[in-house]
Amino acid sequence: MQKFVTVVFVLPLLVLFVVFGVANRHFVTVSFDPFNAADPALSVSVRLFVLIIAVAILGVVAGGCATWIGQRRWRQAARRHLADAEAARAQVAQLTAAVRAKQDPAQSLVPVAPARLSAPYGRDKQGAAL
Repeated sequence: MQKFVTVVFVLPLLVLFVVFGVANRHFVTVSFDPFNAADPALSVSVRLFVLIIAVAILGVVAGGCATWIGQRRWRQAARRHLADAEAARAQVAQLTAAVRAKQDPAQSLVPVAPARLSAPYGRDKQGAAL
């Protein structure tokens, strides 16, 4: 399956990048000096396809960072809920152990059975009575 995804998606994308690079291989001057456009102090001459691909990569990285920062509250809530669930599990285990320690096995009216998701009696997966 992974080879299929590679062939169907990655290979055409690679061909597209190569064709784009061949078609846009002339040099452009990128200026970082907003005050002197005629003779910029900070300028770089690069091939056009390198510039466009670099800007696309920077855009993807910036978008990923913005999304990660935007989802901060959801990650915090997930950590808080996980800590609450672990505390509740520990409390249930502690209370269960205390009840079992106080209870005499000879006086037990209901046998303690392990919890199961499906029992051999009751209803089947479709809800029919067994």
